[in-house]
Amino acid sequence: MNKLINDPGRVVADALRGMAAAHPELRVDHDQRVVFRGDAPVRGKVGLVSGGGSGHEPLHGGFVGMGMLDAACAGEVFTSPVPDQMVAATQGVDGGAGVLHIVKNYTGDIMNFEMAAEIVESEVVAVVTDDDVAVQDSLYTAGRRGVGVTVLVEKIAGAAAEQGRPLAEVAEVARRVNANGRSMGVALSSCTVPAAGKPTFDLPDGQMELGIGIHGEPGRRRVPIGTAAEVAEMLVTPVLADLDFTGGDGVIAFVNGMGATPLIELYVMYAEISAILEKAGVSIARSLVGPYITSLDMAGCSVTLLKADDEILRLWDAPVRTPGLRWGV
Repeated sequence: MNKLINDPGRVVADALRGMAAAHPELRVDHDQRVVFRGDAPVRGKVGLVSGGGSGHEPLHGGFVGMGMLDAACAGEVFTSPVPDQMVAATQGVDGGAGVLHIVKNYTGDIMNFEMAAEIVESEVVAVVTDDDVAVQDSLYTAGRRGVGVTVLVEKIAGAAAEQGRPLAEVAEVARRVNANGRSMGVALSSCTVPAAGKPTFDLPDGQMELGIGIHGEPGRRRVPIGTAAEVAEMLVTPVLADLDFTGGDGVIAFVNGMGATPLIELYVMYAEISAILEKAGVSIARSLVGPYITSLDMAGCSVTLLKADDEILRLWDAPVRTPGLRWGV
């Protein structure tokens, strides 16, 4: 296992030390492993909290800051944070306007966020993301997995909160984004969890796993690797079949790298995906290309489409300043 680590058991703690050193505008609670925006809690603003297992960076800690999250809880690699972390995060961002929990649809995440919400005195609303069209149930979920749309929910709901909107309205924006987003991914290689020291699954040369989850969960089927054009077709077709993306104000097209795929390949994929969408009568209003919700060192990518309207586009364009996403400032 060739990795730039010290001790497999301290990867998350060491990474948080590095994040704190690299981003002094953030505040890191190393005991609870929570990343806060430096000015949290912001009085009169809805606080946004998310989190999950580490290994998906920049999700979630890299999206803490003005215009996105107020706090993120870092679990062990591919392991849900514990309720105590979520309690600390929720209490630390409550500026008097309530707190929104953004939760990916994984059983541990949902259970622990629910437990935290019952403990705190804050007014809490939870929105669960479940945009993956690949499988209905998986090793980690009942129902669809929460994947790429989580990034878009955090950005767009974060912008709504930054405007001073009330909790119910911010939550409704988050629900609308989730309801109008769909994702599908593919793995060209396995990932290697540091504590395990070996690939999570065996993927022979020349094969790819279609519909993979962000923890290395199996997908729809294993097929021979095709050209970028063929892979793009395999990813986009199920997404378009699941929701009508034509009409309206177009889509936000998000092509995400899984951790080990270089940008040159992601842009090759984006070219093919945009051509497929044009042929299908789906216009692209905004785009995002890069590794934003990863799976350690997995090679592969995912595509997320979000059906947009004028309000969603305005919130998407609003200023954001985080380690992982920044514009307009």
